[in-house]
Formats: sequence, structure tokens, C-alpha cells
Amino acid sequence: MSNAIYTTLTRQQGLTHELNVVANNLANASTTGYKSDRAIFAELLIPRSGDANLSISMGMLGGHNFRMEEGGLNFTGGKLDLAIQGEGFFLVETPAGQRLTRAGHFQLSGAGELIDPQGNRVLSQGGTPINIPEEAIDLIVSEDGSISANGVLIDTIGIVRPEGQLQRDSNTFFAAPGGFAQETNMKVVQGAVEQSNVSPVLEVARMIEVQRAYEAGQALLDKEDQRISQLISAVRER
Repeated sequence: MSNAIYTTLTRQQGLTHELNVVANNLANASTTGYKSDRAIFAELLIPRSGDANLSISMGMLGGHNFRMEEGGLNFTGGKLDLAIQGEGFFLVETPAGQRLTRAGHFQLSGAGELIDPQGNRVLSQGGTPINIPEEAIDLIVSEDGSISANGVLIDTIGIVRPEGQLQRDSNTFFAAPGGFAQETNMKVVQGAVEQSNVSPVLEVARMIEVQRAYEAGQALLDKEDQRISQLISAVRER
């Protein structure tokens, strides 16, 4: 197989990864708390015949970059719908461990615990589940995340910032391998949720750009295949 085919195939593979990322962004354009994703590619140089001055440049997926800009607020009026303005994430406990999220559409479990729609428990500043008493009627969540009812403080929602890079665990959950710390540069808004920060117009434009690049690469592969086939036929006829 020629070097042109090798390098073009790696490019096609990278474009496929990018197309999958764009498609996932578009699918989550209306998902609460979703942060858009971008594929990052790295260049791999392969020396030819042991000569460092003669090398083949090939691309490969190097990682992901998340746009963490705030999405717009959707005011629902729900007492347990919360949004973060500024830095930080809500801390939740999942079967895979503690995760960070900006999706603040919460509710109460049958046991009176604050949970997300998947049933994961929302954690307090102390890393413990938040229990809301049955008699709590007028539930108020202050800008600092403190929860009170009838003038009595119940608990404070844990708002944290990651220490190091984030890893996407699901569409709205992030893992923080480097750990996290309490965040104070924020404001909690009660009765609202943060919308996705995906721009459908930009994503569609990017999808068209990636598709055209993929089609160009496929055309090059077809021409290279024809060239090799013609060369083999010419050699056989000699």
C-alpha cells in the first residue's frame, strides 16, 4: 500500500472522529447543562528507512477539548431547578463515583434526598447526600447554594471546581481525575436550569466542512487505487 493511501486513511479516520463529535453536539443542542466538544488531533511523524529527514506525517486523535462557556438560562420556576452562574459544577454521586455536572434539574427521592433525573444523589459541601425534611414547605436556595426552609438552614449544595483536566463521563457528567475543590466564584440561581452552549448553526457549518473534506479524501483514495491498478496491469502486460 502506498504512503499516500496510508496518510489519507489516517486523515479519513480523524475526520470520522470529528464528524461523530459534531453529530453528538447537535444531538445535545437542547440537553440541559451540555458542554460542546471538539476533537483535538496530534501529528505522528514516522521516519522512512531510518532517515529522520525523510518521514511520513500522519494524524491521530489526541484528545478532546470542551467549551465551558455558560449556556443561557431557562427559567422554569421549579423550586429544585438550579443553575450556576460563574465557575463551578454541582457534585453528584453516581455508581461510577463522584461526578461533576452543570445540569441542575433536580428532584426529591422517596426518601427525601435531593437527586438528579437518573437517581444520582446530589452532594453537599461536605460530600454527603442532601436530605430535605418532609415538613419543609417554603424551600429557598440562596446564591451561595445554601438550602433553607421556613427560615431554617438545611444544608449547602456542593459547588466544586476541578483540579486539572476534565474527562467526559457522559453527555452531562465529567470525571475529575485530579480531584476538585470548593468553588466560591459563582452564584446559584433557583428556578432555572442552564441550557446547552452548543451553537447549532456553527455545528452544521462544521459538519458540512468535515463532510467535504472526507469526500475529497475519498476521491484521492479512488484515484490512488486506480493509479496502482493501472501500474500493476502495465507491469503484467510487459
